[in-house]
Amino acid sequence: MFYICRMEEEKRRALMPGQRVRARGVGSNATGRFEPRAVEAAADGWDMAEEERLVATEVRVERARSALSFNKSPDIPFDRSINPYRGCEHGCVYCFARPSHAFLNLSPALDFETRLIARPGIGAVLERELRKPGYRVGTVAIGTNTDPYQPCEAEHRVMREVVEVLAAFDHPLAITTKGTLIERDLDLLAPMAAKGLLRVGISVTTLDAGLSRSMEPRAAAPARRLEVIRRLTAAGVTVRVMVAPVVPGLTDHEMEPILAAAAEAGAKGASWIMLRLPLEVAGLWRDWLEAHQPLRAAKVMARVREARGGKDYDAEWGKRMRGEGVFAELIGQRFKLAVARYGLAQDLPALRCDLFAAPPRAGDQLALF
Repeated sequence: MFYICRMEEEKRRALMPGQRVRARGVGSNATGRFEPRAVEAAADGWDMAEEERLVATEVRVERARSALSFNKSPDIPFDRSINPYRGCEHGCVYCFARPSHAFLNLSPALDFETRLIARPGIGAVLERELRKPGYRVGTVAIGTNTDPYQPCEAEHRVMREVVEVLAAFDHPLAITTKGTLIERDLDLLAPMAAKGLLRVGISVTTLDAGLSRSMEPRAAAPARRLEVIRRLTAAGVTVRVMVAPVVPGLTDHEMEPILAAAAEAGAKGASWIMLRLPLEVAGLWRDWLEAHQPLRAAKVMARVREARGGKDYDAEWGKRMRGEGVFAELIGQRFKLAVARYGLAQDLPALRCDLFAAPPRAGDQLALF
C-alpha cells in the first residue's frame, strides 16, 4: 500500500505536458537527489482544452518538535535561527535554500515554491526552549533559509507567533525578508527596536521591475521593498539593505543605484552576497538563463565561474558568500566605496542581550516577601 501511495504521490507531483506554470521561478519539477526513481508524466489525450491547469500552491502543516536550530558555521554572524516555513512561495530561481527541499522527498524545483510546510505552534515550542535553565541568550536570525513573511504568512501567522514570544522574552532578533507582511507586525517590532533588540535586512536584487518579476516572481516589486524600508525606518527600526545576490553580468552594475536608493529610503547599513548555485540550483539557474536571458547566458555563467574557481559553485568557508578572483574583488571594492559615499554602515551595533528574561506565567510564585 505504501508503494502504491508513494507512486501516486510522485505521479501527481510530475509536471504534465502543457500544464501552465504562471508566476513561478522555474518551469520544471525534477526529482530530488535522494529519490530512488524519477517519474515523468505523459498526456493520455483526454485533456479538455478549456480546463484550467495552473500549478497551485499547497501548504501542509508540520508540528514542530524544536524551534531553535544551532550552527557553527565560521562565515555567518549568528549561531541560531528559526524556520517558520519550509519552502518559499516567492519562487526566487536563484534561491540557495532550494536543495533543502530534497530532504523532505520533494523537488527543489517547483515543489520548493508550490508545496510549502507551515509550522504552527512553534511559538509554544520556542517558549519552552527559552525557559530552559541552560539556555544562553544570543541573537536569533529568521529568514536565513526561507522567507518568514512569504505570502502564506498572511493566513498561517507562524512568524507572528515567533515574534510574540521573542518580544515577551526581550530576546534579540535579526530578520531577513523581501516580504511586505513585516509591516503588519510593527506593533511588536517597533517596541523591540526601541529597546535595541531588533534589526531587519531587506533584500534587493535589482531595481528593474521586469527582471525582478522574472527572477523572483512572487516577491514584492523593488519599489515596494524600498517603501518597506521607509516604513520600517519611520517606525524606528534599524534597516540594512542586502544587495543579494549580486548576479555577475546581469545585476552587478546595479550595486551603486540600489545602495543609493536604499540610503535615500532610510537604510542605515548594507551588505552584499555573490550569487550562490549549490547542487540543484545550478541547473535550474542555467535553464532560467537560457529561457529568459539567452543573449547573456554565456557571459553570466563565464563570470560566475570566474568568481567560483572555474566551477558553478564553491562551498568552501570564506568563499561561498563572496567568491574569489579579480571580478569578486572588484565587486567588493565598489561596495566599500559606495557604502562610504552614501553613509551606510557595513557593521551595525550589536543587539542587546542583557534585557533577556522569562516573563512570569500564570501560577508562578512571584515573591515570598
